[in-house]
Amino acid sequence: MASIKIVRRKNKQRKDGTAPLALRISENYKTNYRFTGQYVLEKDWDKITGRVKRSHSYSQKLNNFLLKKLTEANDIYFDSKNKLTTKQVKQKLKGAGGSKSFFAVASERIKNKYERGTFSVAKSELSILYNIEEFLNLNKVSGKDVSIQEIKARRKERISKGRKGEHSFMDNVAHFKNKKSLKFQDINEPFLDKYKDFCLVYLGQKTRTITNQLIFIRTLFNNAIKTGIVDSKYYPFGGEKEKICIGSSHKIGLTSNEIEKIEILKLEPNTSIWHTKNVWLIAFYFAGIRISDAVKLKWTDFKDDRLLYVMHKNDKPVSLKIPEKAIVILKQYNSVKDQNNGYIFPFLNSMETSNNEDLFKKTRNATKLFNKYLKRIAIKCKIDKNLSNHIARHSFGNIAGDRIHPLMLQKLYRHSDLKTTLNYQSNFIHRDADEALDSVLNF
Repeated sequence: MASIKIVRRKNKQRKDGTAPLALRISENYKTNYRFTGQYVLEKDWDKITGRVKRSHSYSQKLNNFLLKKLTEANDIYFDSKNKLTTKQVKQKLKGAGGSKSFFAVASERIKNKYERGTFSVAKSELSILYNIEEFLNLNKVSGKDVSIQEIKARRKERISKGRKGEHSFMDNVAHFKNKKSLKFQDINEPFLDKYKDFCLVYLGQKTRTITNQLIFIRTLFNNAIKTGIVDSKYYPFGGEKEKICIGSSHKIGLTSNEIEKIEILKLEPNTSIWHTKNVWLIAFYFAGIRISDAVKLKWTDFKDDRLLYVMHKNDKPVSLKIPEKAIVILKQYNSVKDQNNGYIFPFLNSMETSNNEDLFKKTRNATKLFNKYLKRIAIKCKIDKNLSNHIARHSFGNIAGDRIHPLMLQKLYRHSDLKTTLNYQSNFIHRDADEALDSVLNF
């Protein structure tokens, strides 16, 4: 249980001998102070009772004021549905205005994500902050085309500095830490409407990308309300306000014939395009595991004729039988077992073993390379669909159709909720709709 008391901070005593009175909030050896804005001399303060002595000219008024502050702090702590930390109680006492800007709260979240090793999330969220900064600094006088080129030039310069090592990821995070140009209260419905238009017109983003940014803003708002940085009355989402709707899109997978075209495609061994084909097929053979997981597969992940690994996205363990077709591909890499740093495929062979950030960067670079070569494979196989990394998962779903029970598909896909599996698989089950259409038209 927290201890909340009013104390005189004598270590902050001023030249006139007065020192500030503050609410001291302590729990589990952690202490935070919230200053009341009142100063008293040591002779006028009773540290045992935490009250101003009668020797002070306005003792009664001050004690009433302090009692009100003490009651407010206790109400916040005891009336909260969720257990609050001493820091959160202090923040709630500051009221809706708070002391942190939107950028400061966001940069703190991104810093934590980065330090925990969630590099892909941290990177995408940092990009959103730069988008919002561009929106706030937009100069419409120069014209749309000029503004678009300037935005692209600034982004290109940031990327270039990052690649050259002139600017680290944490330097970019620090760029936003002390920015006070945007308060949570500023983010209202008109702000969000204008920002969506900016993303569409000036950044050329698609609806889902814009939606992801709104979700990020909403998440920060919820956290800020929970910790008392902003009052819930400023919340711009839900009800009659901004509604985030995640639209559905068509998921298109390859057919069995198209998969066979890729399987029989002859390519020069040990070339990048040859490795790309093998990684993609391995991802497909193992029920559409993510390409980023497939490229990181190690020989130690295979035991007793099974694939045993932990899925990176949700940390779920996976155990799958090794299909015969997968065994054929794996055998092609037996002769170079000792050359790839324990990995099956050669894209991570120069990686520092314990450097998670290096692993993320090299995996990202490899998957970008795959998308490039998959386009060439599609041309060679005369496949007119967008052959990409993620289509391996869609292809498995397309061929599975309604032939596999949803509970088994849920297990293969590693979905936490059966509804997710049903929604995903609905993209590939067309038989009932086709039969219904035929029953009407074939009269």
